[in-house]
Amino acid sequence: MSKWVYLFSAEKTEGNREMKPLLGGKGANLAEMSSLGLPVPPGFTVTTEACLDYEKSGKKINDEISAQVREALEEIEKITGKSFGDQENPLLFSVRSGAQVSMPGMMDTVLNLGMNDDSVEGLAKLTGNPRFAWDSYRRFIQMYANVVMDFNISMLESTLEDLKEARGVKEDTELTAEDWKELVSVYKRIILEETGQTFPSSPMDQLWLAIAAVFRSWNNPRAIKYREINDIPHKWGTAVNVQSMVFGNMGDESGTGVCFTRDPSTGEKVFFGEYLMNAQGEDVVAGIRTPAPINEYSKNESNRELKTLEEVQKSSYDTLVEIYQKLEAHYKDMQDIEFTIENGKLYILQTRNGKRTAAAAVKIAADLVSEGILSKEEALLRVSPEDLNQLLHPTLDPKAQKTVIAKGLPASPGAASGIICFTSECAHMRAENGEKVILVRQETSPEDITGMVASQGILTARGGMTSHAAVVARGMGKPCVAGCSEISISYTNQTLTIGGKVYNDGDPLTIDGGTGEVMEGIVPTIAAKISDEFASFMRWADEYRRLGVRTNADNPEDAKVALDFGAEGIGLCRTEHMFFDAERILAVREMIFAQSVAEREKALEKLLPYQQKDFEGIFRVMKGKPVNIRLLDPPLHEFLPHSDEEKTELAEYLSISKDEVEAREEKLQEFNPMLGHRGCRLAITYPEIYKMQVKAIALAAVAVSKEGLEVKPEIMIPLVGLAAELKVLRQEVEEVLKETDEASGSEVVTKVGTMIELPRAAITAAQISEHADFFSFGTNDLTQTTYGLSRDDAGKFLAEYKSRDLMARDPFVALDQEGVGFLVSHAVREGRKANSQMHMGICGEHGGEPSSIEFCHQNGLDYVSCSPFRVPIARLSAAQAALRNN
Repeated sequence: MSKWVYLFSAEKTEGNREMKPLLGGKGANLAEMSSLGLPVPPGFTVTTEACLDYEKSGKKINDEISAQVREALEEIEKITGKSFGDQENPLLFSVRSGAQVSMPGMMDTVLNLGMNDDSVEGLAKLTGNPRFAWDSYRRFIQMYANVVMDFNISMLESTLEDLKEARGVKEDTELTAEDWKELVSVYKRIILEETGQTFPSSPMDQLWLAIAAVFRSWNNPRAIKYREINDIPHKWGTAVNVQSMVFGNMGDESGTGVCFTRDPSTGEKVFFGEYLMNAQGEDVVAGIRTPAPINEYSKNESNRELKTLEEVQKSSYDTLVEIYQKLEAHYKDMQDIEFTIENGKLYILQTRNGKRTAAAAVKIAADLVSEGILSKEEALLRVSPEDLNQLLHPTLDPKAQKTVIAKGLPASPGAASGIICFTSECAHMRAENGEKVILVRQETSPEDITGMVASQGILTARGGMTSHAAVVARGMGKPCVAGCSEISISYTNQTLTIGGKVYNDGDPLTIDGGTGEVMEGIVPTIAAKISDEFASFMRWADEYRRLGVRTNADNPEDAKVALDFGAEGIGLCRTEHMFFDAERILAVREMIFAQSVAEREKALEKLLPYQQKDFEGIFRVMKGKPVNIRLLDPPLHEFLPHSDEEKTELAEYLSISKDEVEAREEKLQEFNPMLGHRGCRLAITYPEIYKMQVKAIALAAVAVSKEGLEVKPEIMIPLVGLAAELKVLRQEVEEVLKETDEASGSEVVTKVGTMIELPRAAITAAQISEHADFFSFGTNDLTQTTYGLSRDDAGKFLAEYKSRDLMARDPFVALDQEGVGFLVSHAVREGRKANSQMHMGICGEHGGEPSSIEFCHQNGLDYVSCSPFRVPIARLSAAQAALRNN
């Protein structure tokens, strides 16, 4: 027989804190605190497996579970000396959800379960406090109707407000027992009239229906959405915690509150919290009354005049201090504690590792090390790498008012405000005039780079987490909300429509790339600050990681940002972005329209000094660190003009007709450009393109080395699928390098390798490695070509795959370790077998994602490369990977 139900009490506890997958976080911690001898009201936990069984069994609680719940109920009755359903001394319960990770507010809770018309009278007589008894009963009806009966309780809430107005009072606490008694009758009548159902009076019926409702709440829309945002598996299920009630609403000697063992905003080592006397738990978070501070430190503008718990009930406060110190020492982490005081006696209802800001997380981890509570290794494992995003970008001022009008994907963190611009040219022009702009596009392409540089942030209607907008924005450290399907953009009318409201070019907008929120108007932001604790914390990470961390950067400015964040080189310098500059795009187009090799070389000669200057700037900033430069990758049609104005300009520049421009454009169009004439295939057809780029790299390396700076160029040939392609192109690269060295009288050691981004390249890595000094895995394209899936279109349906558990995570966000990972592992193994001197890294967006970085560590890669603002995340992830796999 399976065990579905676990007791927790001072007398008998069957679980512990290691059992979170089975008991949920709340249940595991209730068991742990009971074992520690803390004042925890007794109860029992129905496991997550019971939740999954409930779903499989057609939403029915099986007989084994029912029998074990009844047995546990009898145990709690013995411990408390009360009886469930008894009229004179009733045992009442709270019924709460509890997943294995905290999902605050996402699932459901019922308090005071077991009350009916008879037990309320018994409770009133037993306590001598009819007001408390009837208040508890109306709260139960309100919560039960909402959670179990799926009743819209706004009607009940408005009835309560009407009653207070009729009595001439503002606070719930001013209503009498008779008022609450009257309200209970009205509540039950409204429920009957609206639902056709009589409110259940049998405590056992109430319990079964409440347990089932909490199980169902695992799949309510807000819980599903929360799991999707936080990558929590849908298959886990929730536990149900049935705990004997203690009452904070018994009178002025009773109360309830929430406290943190350190400040969750700053991490400062101070006890922090709020409470309400004569209240139940939901009152503190519901905002019905202003909570009071537990101590002087917890005071703020809204509660400054209210008395602290320390003043009102010092004995309970002192006990709470003893308990919080014990819990923090036991869990070795900042705790979030819920408590209730019943007639002067303190009870602990929950503890969990408290949610905190990234700044607080780093400070708490660093402080716990200096206090001797944690080792450096433990501290490094305590901070979520993704949380570091908060520290590196401006964020919205938490005190500011905001009106959220849409939500998309949180593609690049940080917050930004500006006026709407629908074109790259508009964004650039307005930025030149000193205006702050938000670039709003259906989706972006490489030709939008000028507008992206000029804008404060980017908002797109289409695209995913690795779309062009997302990738480039992260590289620049600019906020981006991508794939915002709620918005409708008309380029013709220059309008953005959201929910029927129209926003025009020049209207102000704010985006939060950390949450995906789009807000009306200008919302103030606060600048990111890097603390001393953060700097020392990152030094600890560097002590333990084996993987190197490079950055993806195309210009000296991004490279400098990455270096400041601790990058050890450039793992991907995309050269195509350099071609879109206004000064050089005409020369690029001239090269595309060339009718002979000589004409093409003439156009490329115009580009050579620009490219050389680009590389010199990057080499100077990097000061001897490796710089991996990818030669031209996109198909040529991406560089062609689109507007009539641009076509006319090009026709005049080349002394040809506009019709000829359009004919050439049509000839270059491809059915599937991603799998077309691009990458090394361009160089096979037009070798002079790569020769110009290699010459520019070599000349730049020589020039900077003559300045006394070390230079370490790496030339990467993209989209290789055949060993023969790389063999031919390497020979051509080496010929140019040799010619340049001989002409300059200098020699700069330059490595030549390839990007592994096609399945065939991974499969034949042994042959390809004979002609390569390194492999760099371009996992964005490798994922596309392995799945046969466009990353820009995948967002339309991948959410459905995830919601149905067909796919745990978006493979463009976290590396698919079974499929794409298999190819990477194979290529690493076979490549090194054939060429042991090779170094290997990853330069797709996965290079900044923690689980993908751990995969890279496990498979022996030498480095990961990521966007500049993800460098600290990669450093910490690499350290955690080393510690977990030691």
